[in-house]
Amino acid sequence: MKCVKFILPILAGSSWLLMGLPGAGAAEGEAAWARLAPFFAPPPEYANQLGSYPSPLKFYDGRPVKEVGDWPKRRQEILARWHGLMGAWPRLLAAPRIDFLGKAQRENFTQHRVRVEIAEDYFIAGYLLVPDGTGPFPAAFVPYYDPETSIGVAGQLRDFAYQLARRGFVTLSIGSPGGDARKPDLGKATCQPLSFLAYVAANCHTVLANQPGVDAARIGVVGHSYGGKWALFASCLYEKYACGVWSDPGIIFDDTRGSINYWEPWYLGYEAGKTRKPGLITPENPAHGPYKVMRETGRDLTELHALMAPRPFLVSGGSEDYRARWVAVNHAIAVNSFLGYQHRAAMTNRPAHSPTVDSNEAIYLFFEHFLKPGRPAR
Repeated sequence: MKCVKFILPILAGSSWLLMGLPGAGAAEGEAAWARLAPFFAPPPEYANQLGSYPSPLKFYDGRPVKEVGDWPKRRQEILARWHGLMGAWPRLLAAPRIDFLGKAQRENFTQHRVRVEIAEDYFIAGYLLVPDGTGPFPAAFVPYYDPETSIGVAGQLRDFAYQLARRGFVTLSIGSPGGDARKPDLGKATCQPLSFLAYVAANCHTVLANQPGVDAARIGVVGHSYGGKWALFASCLYEKYACGVWSDPGIIFDDTRGSINYWEPWYLGYEAGKTRKPGLITPENPAHGPYKVMRETGRDLTELHALMAPRPFLVSGGSEDYRARWVAVNHAIAVNSFLGYQHRAAMTNRPAHSPTVDSNEAIYLFFEHFLKPGRPAR
């Protein structure tokens, strides 16, 4: 198997991104790629199946995206439409503060207890894990309900920050703003809660990028379930993230699945003066806010997936993102193919919602392949 490298422009004004098989440690890299490569191809029964999702390769007025040079316009159109529906972000912080409150040595990395500025004068507790050595290090933002699970202090198989730190990544972990995912504290922001989480992630990217020894061009984001929704919106809406991993968040809208609950007011269904009981949408318990408008106007998350191109993403699928979700992923594959790239959209599948040892190993291989030095990323 030959070592192939791709030089790809990050469209809409970013720097260049170089992805591919390792230039150094080629034997090790090719062995890892042999394990990872099958996850970039849909099962035969779903190959080339696009379902009824609207094509990201058509403008909203129905015109096709005919040339590669048209894609930045279409990409901007998608961004504008979604931000218009969800509400504008507050101003991004140029230099968000991070206060170091304590540290402890753990294995081959230092664990720092920190306080991070996620919006103007709005701070949240978290942990920064820094590998031993001088770098340059790749990095990852790891959001979840609480930061302790991500660093391996609580929970099982959701310790992405801990496992990546052991593998040479600087990681930043925080929990839900306000402490309760169902009662998000948006500070002064007026956008939808899930969009605010993406805004928070954008500021956390800057926090990581400003850390000594971090390669600012090699920062990814990963999360599970609620954290997976957070990671999905973060990586799609903020193009400085070099890659994203979304663990069973529900990668499409599905009103029949209670865990794919983007309609809830703590995600995309907030509307002033409207309330609903948590649970499935019914005539007596309808959806409100932008989610209702998105469904009525034919929007779906395939449009956000397309914003990743040509940056890579991995869906670590479980009970909510099962094999048939490849039909949605195929739209991202189509966009990347149109732009001239392959191996940018991947999915693994497991029966249950909870991560497994094998599904997590694929996540770590994915990050190492695309972000580790010697396996050039940007």
